[in-house]
Amino acid sequence: MTAQLEDKIALVTGGGRGIGRAICLELAARGATVIVNYKSSAAAAAEVVTQIKAAGGLAKSLQTDVSDADQVAAMFKAIVSEFGTVDILVNNAGMTRDNVIMMMKPADFDVVIETNLRSCWLCCKTAARTMMRKRKGSIINITSVVGIAGNGGQTNYAASKAGIIGLTKSLAKEVAARGIRVNAVAPGFVETDMTADLTDDIKEKAIEAIPLGRMGAPEDIAKAVAFLASDDAAYITGQTLVVDGGMVM
Repeated sequence: MTAQLEDKIALVTGGGRGIGRAICLELAARGATVIVNYKSSAAAAAEVVTQIKAAGGLAKSLQTDVSDADQVAAMFKAIVSEFGTVDILVNNAGMTRDNVIMMMKPADFDVVIETNLRSCWLCCKTAARTMMRKRKGSIINITSVVGIAGNGGQTNYAASKAGIIGLTKSLAKEVAARGIRVNAVAPGFVETDMTADLTDDIKEKAIEAIPLGRMGAPEDIAKAVAFLASDDAAYITGQTLVVDGGMVM
């Protein structure tokens, strides 16, 4: 463990699996106390907490539907009551429900916007209020290269991720004077549960479009998040850091 984030309280939404899991482990390895938020994957979140504690870190899991305003308010209230503040917020919770627009149901659009974009907005709003009291904090929103370049069959997902980029820039301008930095990380093609079901042919074609010649690992994203959360990024705000092996440069 390093002390880069020592004494920092970090909340990671959707922290039980995939990229969220890697982010939790990386922040903990750098000294942060990590709250692993989850909606339904209790066992996975508990395993992350166990792994962090086994390595000498501090962590706890907390169940919350972050697209629900009342639950988000209760979550932050509980964290502040126990830990005093939230220094780092990573909005990672997300989902896909893909289809071409002619076949996509309005409900499929709504649930992706609620899970990906509304949850990010709610947590940003609540965290900013807490961070303003200390006049310091770092918010990192996980977007996607799909929000930059688009992708057929993902109009709902692309809209949600593009929205996160706009939210990040606007919020960064609103809270900079209060010492709060807001940035985004845009992963490319990363090996997670979301990509595990893709055929080998699709994966091979995707890798052909990546100049660095490989899919990303969750740890690649986690290290970028940890950098933006740290004082090493003290003069960086309102930015979207693309971590995609050069795929959409």
